[in-house]
Amino acid sequence: MAHDFKRFPELTNNQMQFYYFDSPHKQITESFFGRVEKVIDGDTIRVTCNFRNFDFPVRLATINAPELNEGGKESRSWLESQIMGKEVEIIPTRTRVEKWGRLLANVMNAGMNMSEMSLMMGKSIVFGDETGIVPRSDQWL
Repeated sequence: MAHDFKRFPELTNNQMQFYYFDSPHKQITESFFGRVEKVIDGDTIRVTCNFRNFDFPVRLATINAPELNEGGKESRSWLESQIMGKEVEIIPTRTRVEKWGRLLANVMNAGMNMSEMSLMMGKSIVFGDETGIVPRSDQWL
C-alpha cells in the first residue's frame, strides 16, 4: 500500500525504512527554523520553511491543550499572541511523528519552549495527565 504524502507528509520512524526513498520531499530529522502560518489550537500549529513548498502541521511536544469546543479558544489565542507570523525553531522529538501524522516537536520562540510556557500560564496540561494539575516548574525545567 502506497503512503499518502499529500495528507501525511511526515513518515513515522517505522515507515522510514519502507517509504523514505519514495518521499517527494525531505523528511525532517533535525532542528530547523520555520515561520508560523497558522495556530490551529493550543497545541498545534502550521509552519512553512525554506526546504518545503507547502505548510505542514507541528504538534507541540509534552502538552495537551483543551479542544476548541471545550474552552480551548483561550489557549489558541494565547499561543497566537506568542508566535503567530514569527520565525521559530522547531526541534523534533525522538518520536518525530505522532499518531495523526503531525511532526511532534519542541517549538522555541526567543529561547523559550512554548510547551513549558503554555504549562506555566495554565493554558495546557502535561500530555497524558488528565488531572489538569500542572507540575511545579522545577519538575520539568
